[in-house]
Amino acid sequence: MPRPQRSEQFDSAEVCIVHVVQRCVRRAFLAGVDSETGADYSFRKEWIRRRMEALASVFAIDVLSYAVMSNHMHQILRNRPDICRTWSDEEVAIRWLKVFPGRRMDDHLAEPTDNDVKMLVNNQERLAEIRGRLSDISWFMRALAEPIARMANKQDKCTGRFWEGRFKAQRIVDEAGLLACSMYVDLNPVRAAMASTPSDCIHTSAYDRMEARKGHRIESAAFELQPNSAEEAGREIRETSVDQLAAKQRRKKRNPTGRRIPRDGWLSPLTLAEDQLSNSPLANSEGIRSSDRGFLNLAWSEYRRLLEWTANQKGGSTSYDVPKPLSRVLTRIGLEPSMWRELVWNWQRYFGKTGRIGRPDSLRNDAERSGRHHHRGQSAAATCFT
Repeated sequence: MPRPQRSEQFDSAEVCIVHVVQRCVRRAFLAGVDSETGADYSFRKEWIRRRMEALASVFAIDVLSYAVMSNHMHQILRNRPDICRTWSDEEVAIRWLKVFPGRRMDDHLAEPTDNDVKMLVNNQERLAEIRGRLSDISWFMRALAEPIARMANKQDKCTGRFWEGRFKAQRIVDEAGLLACSMYVDLNPVRAAMASTPSDCIHTSAYDRMEARKGHRIESAAFELQPNSAEEAGREIRETSVDQLAAKQRRKKRNPTGRRIPRDGWLSPLTLAEDQLSNSPLANSEGIRSSDRGFLNLAWSEYRRLLEWTANQKGGSTSYDVPKPLSRVLTRIGLEPSMWRELVWNWQRYFGKTGRIGRPDSLRNDAERSGRHHHRGQSAAATCFT
């Protein structure tokens, strides 16, 4: 069966929530310990996390959950064309040029100047195309994958692919599917026996949220959304040595804005606020993420209790009792408590080969909306939902 086109899975002009999986070439441990050489590339996980954080500050895309593993990564992304429409032409131009400046200075991408911004703003046809790309998950993934591949190849002194190919995408069509998928993503290191508890799962969204509540702050990787003056940029190039410019670029790349933020500050908030209108964009004003909108109708304390309880069920016992408070949470969202452990720990059995994630009735409605009879896997997951 041919792979579905991206236009069939999500639309940059429509708010969509998508589970994304990107694997390393041949599923090699290019971000972990190489079994052949013993070389440890685990530090590349932080490369990937920081790049995600940086892109979250310029794209109209919310990062809801993520997990960076040794040979692949998971993300749950929500594109926000409604946020993108609130940006001025100048904002769109500077955000795009921060990621794709189109010019290089020695080994580094050149910082955009005010002249670059003006030129792009004056090209309205090009600007309209770029505005669409800033809410496109495919362009977000391209901007994430390419620099990581270049950095790894430069470090390894080789050429060729780092990532296996185009990323796998699964659209999430309801909250029940979103909660289950988010739990699956956050528990990936526990499932892979890389950690015993969620609090040990470094480079996951759950770990970031836990650390933030302990007061842990990090140097922000967010782009500084201000162009350089063309005159100052020219004078700096004329009067500063190449080595000094490179050193300055490295310092700025580490913390472009000079700010420290909560460890989860760049992620979308987990809880949907009851007093927020559903059609309000809720654009973030601090420049560290796209919006301040949550994505689940449960508090972080409920999510954490459910996460930790589910992690403790990894033994595979078929008989277990879901605590009543957690059972009420699952039932309220539309999940079958007695099948919760089965769904999360055997995720691939139910949604490993599907293009949609959600309750059977939601999948059926989505299929009708898209002109299909049904979605693959629609009946397999029926027992896991109420």
